[in-house]
Amino acid sequence: MAQVARTGAGRRTPSGEPRAAGAGLVEAARNAFAEKGFHGTTTRDIASAAGMSPAAVYVHHPTKESLLFQISEHGHRAILDSIRAAVDEHETPTDQLRALVWTFAQRHAAHHTSARIVYYEAAALTPEHRAQTDALATEISEVVLGVLRAGIAAGEFSCDDVALAGRSIAGMGVDVARWYDDTGSWTPEQIADHQAQTALRMVGAG
Repeated sequence: MAQVARTGAGRRTPSGEPRAAGAGLVEAARNAFAEKGFHGTTTRDIASAAGMSPAAVYVHHPTKESLLFQISEHGHRAILDSIRAAVDEHETPTDQLRALVWTFAQRHAAHHTSARIVYYEAAALTPEHRAQTDALATEISEVVLGVLRAGIAAGEFSCDDVALAGRSIAGMGVDVARWYDDTGSWTPEQIADHQAQTALRMVGAG
């Protein structure tokens, strides 16, 4: 059996690749899934793009699905953390909703490649991993709903169906990942400005 060389921070895999290559592996998987889809991508495709041997992939990830899960979990957590921070930076529900929707839309445009994978390859996750990402998605929804409920309680919003409004606002932002084009005429910030104002009009904010 091949021996694993250990040199402190410079640990290497049995095939000789440095363990730091794991980050490049995730990026390679992201690009491959975006180009070919999860099922159309092979472990060899990912290894080749990362400059690693196929055997080395399994040192970092036991399956191709585990790479998909890492991408999906990171994407959900990044959105959750960013919208929570946006809400915490403002006092009134109106300002919180504007900031939340702006952040949500801007991130889905700026990171549209990852977002497409997160949403459109979710069916390939194992039931356990899907349950974990679904739980994060629920937390994201609760942040949106919490701001809407606070706005209604404060008299800043007029909304007959909070759940429907929340789903509509979130869906508007998520859909950006589907149609956004880096070569298009709109920047992520312009899209975010537009969606923030649209969301406020949807809930009757003054």
